[in-house]
Amino acid sequence: MSEHPTPEAVLRSAGLRVTRPRTAVLRALAGAPHSGADAVLGAVRSEAEVSTQAVYDVLNTLTAHGVIRRFQPAGSVARYELRTRDNHHHLVCRGCGSVTDVDCAVGEAPCLDPVEVGPSTAGFVVDEAEVTFWGLCAACGVAAAPAAPARS
Repeated sequence: MSEHPTPEAVLRSAGLRVTRPRTAVLRALAGAPHSGADAVLGAVRSEAEVSTQAVYDVLNTLTAHGVIRRFQPAGSVARYELRTRDNHHHLVCRGCGSVTDVDCAVGEAPCLDPVEVGPSTAGFVVDEAEVTFWGLCAACGVAAAPAAPARS
């Protein structure tokens, strides 16, 4: 048996009705994690005839029910992924825009505890921490590296 549940099983376990647009969105995200809504729409339309609004509605419903996670790196479109409930973080390449999952920075979820700096943080209970690491992926780092000087 596969360790990854089917889209139908995921929807049922979340108490959601199984529909073609919902299963198509889940398959699209399984095939291309960290996709924006337009990329999900393109993948879904290659599988089924569906309106743009229907895909946005599905993304909102699945996010609200904790089936998918929505995150938005600064300066980027909102992205969606299937990896939920583990409070992981992301590496974002400034060159190509690729996104890679990384596990919690330190300790158990929510991974980070804010420093109490005064009355505004007193009693605040953190249930999630979102950290984005920015830099260059290996391919973009190589492309950005200065060429070695020619030897005479």
